[in-house]
Amino acid sequence: MDLTVEKLAAIDDKLSGRHIDLDPNGYFIIYLDRDAGLISAKHFTNVISEQGLAVDPETGKVIPARGKVQRTHTTVFTGRTAKELCVKIFEETQPCPVTLFDHAAYLGREFVRAEVALVTGQEYIQD
Repeated sequence: MDLTVEKLAAIDDKLSGRHIDLDPNGYFIIYLDRDAGLISAKHFTNVISEQGLAVDPETGKVIPARGKVQRTHTTVFTGRTAKELCVKIFEETQPCPVTLFDHAAYLGREFVRAEVALVTGQEYIQD
């Protein structure tokens, strides 16, 4: 099979639409701090409802998947590279804020994408 950038992107786009269970320990908002040369990841806690929805532990309200939400993060992790950020989150932070393997794999992929965008000057939008 002849793989092109477009074909690989189509595979990833299709996989991005699949269902994944939410991590009961929370979620991350990833962004670039270009002035500091850092990849940043804000960690937010949540509770998973019986319906499988993320709920704000303080208000009991469902956290929407899209749009702006005013919540306070628990921690901001930063790193110059994807590996440095992964070491801080998965190896140095106890207890680890990530409890599901698929969530850890997703974060690793996103941190690499963010690192590439940081180095190349491309825009980074979290998947």
